Amino acid sequence: MNKKTVQVGLVQLSCSADVAENMKKTIAGIREAAAKGAQVVVLQELFRSLYFCDVEDYDNFNLAEAIPGPSTDSLGALAKELGVVIVASLFEKRAEGLYHNTTAVLDADGSYLGKYRKMHIPDDPGYYEKFYFTPGDLGYKVFPTKFGKIGVLICWDQWYPEAARITALKGADFLVYPTAIGWAHSQDEATNDEQYGAWQTIQRSHAVANGIPVVSVNRTGVEGPMQFWGGSFVSNAFGRVTYKAPHLEEEIHVEELDLTGSDRYRTHWPFLRDRRIDSYEPITKRFLDEG
Repeated sequence: MNKKTVQVGLVQLSCSADVAENMKKTIAGIREAAAKGAQVVVLQELFRSLYFCDVEDYDNFNLAEAIPGPSTDSLGALAKELGVVIVASLFEKRAEGLYHNTTAVLDADGSYLGKYRKMHIPDDPGYYEKFYFTPGDLGYKVFPTKFGKIGVLICWDQWYPEAARITALKGADFLVYPTAIGWAHSQDEATNDEQYGAWQTIQRSHAVANGIPVVSVNRTGVEGPMQFWGGSFVSNAFGRVTYKAPHLEEEIHVEELDLTGSDRYRTHWPFLRDRRIDSYEPITKRFLDEG
């Protein structure tokens, strides 16, 4: 079998309150990744602004835009110019009073392939996303790009093996997770280490269970009470971390994914073959109460 690879660029940046400046900085990051050989460039979650979900403020709805719209037009032109696929996380205004946390995919010819709307919406101190976003209604999505079939999920989706499984079953060559997650300033080092370890471990487990690589791109920088922890990483199809970004610095990195590895791992560790799909109906229940 001929080896099939894809060069994936991870753009880990800090953000400011200046939307235009964030877009300019991100475009520079995309250009740098492309110059380093990236064929697919993955951006962090909600890269156009500060992570505004740390507060409930109606003025923040002004940050939203239509998808497709101005940002996808701009990034589509850039994708065509550079010949790269761009995976871009945006704040979508679907209709008056209806908003989503959405990722758009632009193919290497600049065409808009579609969007995935975040399915799992958190509501925790510092992450008040239910105030802003309604859950996605497009289902789990795989995008057939020039450089492979990309399964797109977003941040809080990371913690749900069901989302990764369904996306993998739809034929994804690899999974990407645009992300915005960090440490509260009040936390101690042991808590920080535990949280980052859990975050990375659950995503590596998706790679193992499904036999496909995982790419997770997080933001860095201090925003309000949060130190976004960076630590963007790539896992191969059996959960081995092949790249990890620093926590506190910006980073543009290109990592090669071996897509032919999936067949080897799935053959030797045949989890998909041995799934007992006849026994999984209870997973659709909220909780399996007695009686």
